[in-house]
Amino acid sequence: MRNEIAIVAEPVDARLAARLAALRAEQGWSLDVLAERSGVSRATLSRLERGETSPTASLLGRLCTAYGRTMSGLIAEIETEPAQLLRRAEQTGWTDPETGFARRSVSPPAAGLRGELVEGTLPAGAVVSYDTPPIHGIEQHVWMLEGTLELMVDDVVHRLGPGDCLRYRLFGPTRFACPGPRPAHYLIALCKP
Repeated sequence: MRNEIAIVAEPVDARLAARLAALRAEQGWSLDVLAERSGVSRATLSRLERGETSPTASLLGRLCTAYGRTMSGLIAEIETEPAQLLRRAEQTGWTDPETGFARRSVSPPAAGLRGELVEGTLPAGAVVSYDTPPIHGIEQHVWMLEGTLELMVDDVVHRLGPGDCLRYRLFGPTRFACPGPRPAHYLIALCKP
């Protein structure tokens, strides 16, 4: 199984920036209101919406929480034509510029459905933390494909290896860490409440 995730950086980043700006406008929020709700500085939000910088996984997680969306849901919203079948080459990928964490939305985007599959690859030594869940009470299943992942949920650290699957409902912070020496490669099934 390949560990690389094909990323088409510029078009995805440009569509993501436009969608973030549109979401704020749809809510009728000023940059100051969004900064207060997300804990992200006004200046950073402005640069993100203008496409001058790419969001980190942590920052995107905060914005998704403020908007009540999963990260996969937000990525799906920037897709141009949702389809029932999504070939690997058509699946949207994104890489965190800070940690190298790569995620790929495996499931075809679809409004109104509650389940999603996301592929993640976390480089050795990398750590990604989320302060709050995107949707309170969301159910997640993390199935390890390769490598080792230390996943903290509810202040409990679970060490996962190939073939292991951790199922939980998310109400608080999470922390994904790859102790190495190889990248952690896994699938997450998200089930909205």
